Amino acid sequence: MLKVDEIQKRLFKEVAELHDIPMGAYNLRANGKAIGRNSTANVEITGKEDGSGIDIRIKPDTKNESVHIPVVLSESGLEEVVYNDFYVGADSDVVIVAGCGIDNCGGKDSRHDGVHRFFLEKGAKVRYVEKHYGSGDGDGKRILNPVTEVYMDENSQMEMQMEQIKGVDSTNRMTLAEVGKNAKLIVKERLMTHGVQNAVSGYKVTIKEEGGSADVVSRSVARDSSYQKFDACIIGNAPCHGHTECDSIIMDQGRILAVPSLEANDVDAELFHEAAIGKIAGEQLIKLMTLGLTEQEAEEQIINGFLK
Repeated sequence: MLKVDEIQKRLFKEVAELHDIPMGAYNLRANGKAIGRNSTANVEITGKEDGSGIDIRIKPDTKNESVHIPVVLSESGLEEVVYNDFYVGADSDVVIVAGCGIDNCGGKDSRHDGVHRFFLEKGAKVRYVEKHYGSGDGDGKRILNPVTEVYMDENSQMEMQMEQIKGVDSTNRMTLAEVGKNAKLIVKERLMTHGVQNAVSGYKVTIKEEGGSADVVSRSVARDSSYQKFDACIIGNAPCHGHTECDSIIMDQGRILAVPSLEANDVDAELFHEAAIGKIAGEQLIKLMTLGLTEQEAEEQIINGFLK
């Protein structure tokens, strides 16, 4: 790994599974500064002229390459806004790993706001992984407010894995997508809040052309006195298929608001939504406890399986 301390190493491992410098293209950022960058023959990473982020340009027909762009903050009171644009060439097939980790051991809030825009050309395929993680025993909050925009050309595919399991005090995630002809968007969100944490997830997906599809699925657990809001809207402007689903476990004094919505502007737009909120079933706990687990261990086992 480059010049990073032990806390930053741990954060990079948590959000991007990095134990050392990654293979392929990467841009590593710590405490508001780029600490390492590498381009390849097919993936070019350049800084924006105003210093507010990076541009990632992936050549057409690029296959089996990865791009790592994680961010970590280990200073209390640090706040930043970063704008990253991804231009994904036609018929490429790549993995992009982002994510942000904040360790706050001080009394001031630490905050990272990231705006990611994806432009997928015809036939491009992207698997995007974004993990959020917080740690530290300070009174300052760990705040993450990501905005993701996705613009999909004909026959392109985007699979987004969005995960936030531990330590983030406040997050407001907004995802906007425009899906073109025969393009396919898949979103898999996994979220757990505890303490007095607050998490809002908003999705607005517009299927613009015939044959487009979108599948937005969230699984979440609200523990202690935490609060969650899931607000997903799918708009069908052409013959298309859209589905949104929220499946949540509520515990203790947690609160969850699910607001799935659909808007059909074409007679052949097929749109569906599902929402379910409930507690852990007693028979599940009893079954695991008869195998020798304590009640707490049984709960953790159920939650871990639910969030996979």
